[in-house]
Amino acid sequence: MQHSISSRSARVGRVELLAALIVCGLGLAPAPAAAQDSSDFFGLTGNHWQTGGFVFVTPKYEGGKSYDVLGFPFIAPAGFGQDGGSIDIRGADNVRWRLIDINGFEAGPLAGYRFGRDQGDAERLRGLGDIDGGLVIGGYAGYRVGPWFASVSYHQQVTGDEDTGGLVRFAVDNTLRLNPSTKLVTSIGTSYASSDYMQSFFGVSAAQAATSVAGLPRFNASAGFKDVSIGTTASIDLDRRWTLYLTGSYTRLIGDAADSPVIETENAFFGGVGLSYKFDLPR
Repeated sequence: MQHSISSRSARVGRVELLAALIVCGLGLAPAPAAAQDSSDFFGLTGNHWQTGGFVFVTPKYEGGKSYDVLGFPFIAPAGFGQDGGSIDIRGADNVRWRLIDINGFEAGPLAGYRFGRDQGDAERLRGLGDIDGGLVIGGYAGYRVGPWFASVSYHQQVTGDEDTGGLVRFAVDNTLRLNPSTKLVTSIGTSYASSDYMQSFFGVSAAQAATSVAGLPRFNASAGFKDVSIGTTASIDLDRRWTLYLTGSYTRLIGDAADSPVIETENAFFGGVGLSYKFDLPR
């Protein structure tokens, strides 16, 4: 048990560091060519930046009933997503940089961190071994019409247990401006997982079945859609400098993910709160 706690603490530390570095690195990338000039080179539009942090509650693993409280700091050009900034933080493994923005179409790279799984996260995982998290890279593309934005993104882990495969996410967002200081973004989406991802996180190999403390049967998880989700995020400008973020979502496992003997529940909830402070860099 002590090994599990130590492993999780180390993993959380890596998440905090990677999240901060990812956002800093993306923020220092060149701004979209259509908007680039001498005043916004390297994404520093008007030299306006923001810094802050997020704290969130998330399941210990996909399909788990127990939850963790995690957090990470960030620093990025001011404005997230539809607020005009080039950086859009959608999750730990989904930090997007808008490289192209032409007539409603936008696209760019993404990066982040994929959480792994410890065999100490639940009784039924004992004997299955750990799955190491790691750096995720990929890209996204989408089209915006008024308050609606449809997008597709690809996420591939490249460090840690990089053979855990890739994810393709499809999402549709709607943005509602409640008042001059409050914006609400509601999203629905689904995820398609590769066979490597499904077998890593939801499958049970013959070797794992033989060592499973809970006596889990062998289970082959095939590539396919693994979940559907709905969520909402509110951003509230407290004043010209401070912004409060509130977010929550619900995810339902489907297909082989829902049938897996590894999971404890098909339902997952996520909630978080963040605070940012805008500032100007000296010229």
